[in-house]
Amino acid sequence: MMPSSTRKGGLKDPELTNLFFKDDPEEVFCDLHEIGHGSFGAVYFARNSYSNEVVAIKKMSYNGKQTTEKWQDIIKEVKFLEQLRHPNTIEYKGCYLKDNTAWLVMEYCLGSFAKHRMTLFDTFFFFFFFFFFVEIAAITHGALLGLAYLHSHNMIHRDVKAGNILLTESGQVKLADFGSASIASPANSFVGTPYWMAPEVILAMDEGQYEGKVDVWSLGITCIELAERKPPLFNMNAMSALYHIAQNDSPSLQSNEWSDAFRSFVDYCLLKIPQDRPSSAELLRHEFVRRERPTRVLIDLIQRTKDAVRELDNLQYRKMKKILYQEKHNGPMGESQEEEEVVSYTLVSVLPAVACGYMLYTTDHQYIPDDVPHRDHRSDLRPSSSERAQAHNYKNRERFATIKSASLVTRQIHEHEQENELREQMSGYKRMRRQHQKQLIALENKLKAEMDEHRLKLQKELETHANNAFIELEKLAKKHAIQTDKEMKTLGADEKKFQQQIMAQQKKELTNFLDNQKKQYKLCKEKIKEEMSEDHSTPKKEKQERLSKHKENIQHSQAEEEAQLLGQQRAFYDRNCRAFKRKIMVKRHEFEQEQLREELNKKKTQKEMEHAMLIRQDESTQELEHRQLKTLQKLRMDLIRLQHQTELENQIEYNNRRERELHRKHVLELRQQPKNLKAMELQIKKQFQDTCKVQTKQYKALRHHQLEVTPKSEHKMVLKALKDEQTRKLAILAEQYEQSINEMMASQALRLDEAQEAECQALRQQLQQEMELLNAYQSKIKIQTEAQHEREQQKLEQKVSLRRAHLEQKIEEELASLQKERTDRIKHLLDRQEREIDAFDMESLRMGFNNLCALDYPKDDYR
Repeated sequence: MMPSSTRKGGLKDPELTNLFFKDDPEEVFCDLHEIGHGSFGAVYFARNSYSNEVVAIKKMSYNGKQTTEKWQDIIKEVKFLEQLRHPNTIEYKGCYLKDNTAWLVMEYCLGSFAKHRMTLFDTFFFFFFFFFFVEIAAITHGALLGLAYLHSHNMIHRDVKAGNILLTESGQVKLADFGSASIASPANSFVGTPYWMAPEVILAMDEGQYEGKVDVWSLGITCIELAERKPPLFNMNAMSALYHIAQNDSPSLQSNEWSDAFRSFVDYCLLKIPQDRPSSAELLRHEFVRRERPTRVLIDLIQRTKDAVRELDNLQYRKMKKILYQEKHNGPMGESQEEEEVVSYTLVSVLPAVACGYMLYTTDHQYIPDDVPHRDHRSDLRPSSSERAQAHNYKNRERFATIKSASLVTRQIHEHEQENELREQMSGYKRMRRQHQKQLIALENKLKAEMDEHRLKLQKELETHANNAFIELEKLAKKHAIQTDKEMKTLGADEKKFQQQIMAQQKKELTNFLDNQKKQYKLCKEKIKEEMSEDHSTPKKEKQERLSKHKENIQHSQAEEEAQLLGQQRAFYDRNCRAFKRKIMVKRHEFEQEQLREELNKKKTQKEMEHAMLIRQDESTQELEHRQLKTLQKLRMDLIRLQHQTELENQIEYNNRRERELHRKHVLELRQQPKNLKAMELQIKKQFQDTCKVQTKQYKALRHHQLEVTPKSEHKMVLKALKDEQTRKLAILAEQYEQSINEMMASQALRLDEAQEAECQALRQQLQQEMELLNAYQSKIKIQTEAQHEREQQKLEQKVSLRRAHLEQKIEEELASLQKERTDRIKHLLDRQEREIDAFDMESLRMGFNNLCALDYPKDDYR
């Protein structure tokens, strides 16, 4: 979310409103003096108009190219600074917005010693302005306390170097410049300053994340920077240095004069494997920082640096004043004379001020650091003034104090303008690496989302299949239930029909039997009547009794036959109904078996369809995985080719720039050569004049002596001889003078040509070595990437094979389980049906029915 306008405090996002003050910073702050410059912009000394408090303001513009990215960086840094509450981190005061520029207000510090000591060394090339062992230990200890605080809150600084370690006037060490910091740990962004970057930061895009131990590495490089005035590989192109750091062994202190504790501390910080590297909290227990040291060590360092800076500013002032004075009265000053006077003044005024700090440890504290290399020229130096008072409260003072000279501030501004191309190149490279990382992450997220969508689709497909299978089984179960109900009703109706058929048949048989009995009874009755009618001897009454008795016998016989028939019919009915029930049970069993087979076959078909679907899904997943891996690897290789192409272009630009700089230097030397030759010619001329003066004096003395010992008549001859001898010697001296001038000019020209040619040759060789080194590292990176791709391909193949094997094993197990279920259910059904038949047959036997399965049904059976 960008600011909606240049109006102060104008923000679209209400969540960002609390991050910025709505006041006009130009009204709140006054007396702005530029005291530093960097890639972000400029840093100013300022004073609060209302509270009179002295502050430092970092102005960061978010206008122009990469506006959104710059604005996000500002928001991130402000949010980061708001969370800091520690004595060894810079104190945040607030942030203002004005004309597309953020005014980041912090506590004022004197500055860092990174560039100041190099400037002093470059200015006074004959005097080595170095840090003492105790001073490095004190600065490192303060920085470690700040880093331990950050790391305990899962924060990473990611740009630790001497230039970002500041000192207050009271000697407090402060970590500053959190523009590259990360609120989250671990992180994986390519940020920081190349020469101080840890290997895992450089390789973060290729090999994953890193954590707070990257600051420990940068602190180790910073210790080397403080001890040797520059970090390792500083003379190398930044691109080549990045590969060198990532691929080669860790650097170490070059001089053997430092103590074992200091060397051990640096080596401990620069362990290549992050897991082996100590944390900031562990380093606080190291002997190097725990060793007892004077309490005023940093205050004295600040004081002697301020003295040296003050003398340097006075030197520049007096130099310009003298030039203006001489131009006004006597014309321009000769350059050689001017340089000679500058050097002599520097010896007189600056060295005692700096040496005073050294004597503070040898006299006041009676402590001589064992890590300071021995230099005899220091032992004779004595302080020119008494020890300075301790730093006082400077919040309400009218002018600002700093350990930067005016010339250094001006030089930094000039260097910032000159190095803009190199800085833009490095910023573009970092931006490209971050963009590549974002592209890879975006592609990985896209592929992950695609894979998740694919798996969700497959999961839904499986769920749909499972739901359909469940619905089909439910439908089949309902169908079976309906068929069973229908079959049971049909069997019940058949049984009832069968019973009715037997009863009808038996009723018909009974009717016919009764009719036959009636006929027989009638015939018997008529026959008896005929017999009795023929017998006239038997009385009528007796005949009536015989007839009644005969009727009773016939009726009794017929009743017994009827009862017998009814019993037979009842037995036949019960037996056939029982047999029919058994037949119905068998048919019901067969129906149940048929339904079970249908259900099991349905399940088998569904399972086979599910397995075919799983195999098809696995093949589609495998195809998608291979396609995604190929897409990711193609993008990675394209990005690496683009990165390598950019690095080669940057290296070529760097080589051309170095050659142009050397050419400009040689042109300047050629322009300066006539002045130098003229000065040397004047020196030879002066020597010749002195020789001539000596010879003239000798000639005069010889002439006076010869005239005294020679008769007056011979004076004219003696004078002529002496004059000729003087003329001859002067001619010889003139010839020697001309020869010396010519030899000097030829020698200087040859020496300059040889020196320039040697410099060109050395530069070409160095640049060629850097180019070869860059090509070798790029080839190594390409080979490693190809090997990584091969490993990824093999890993995917193993993953696919293992997944397919698990799928096939799952299919086999499910088929075996299904077959077992089929066998168990069929066996369970048959066992149950067998028990039912046995129970039915046992009941039939108890009822007196035997061999019902072999019963023959009537021919007019309903079947």
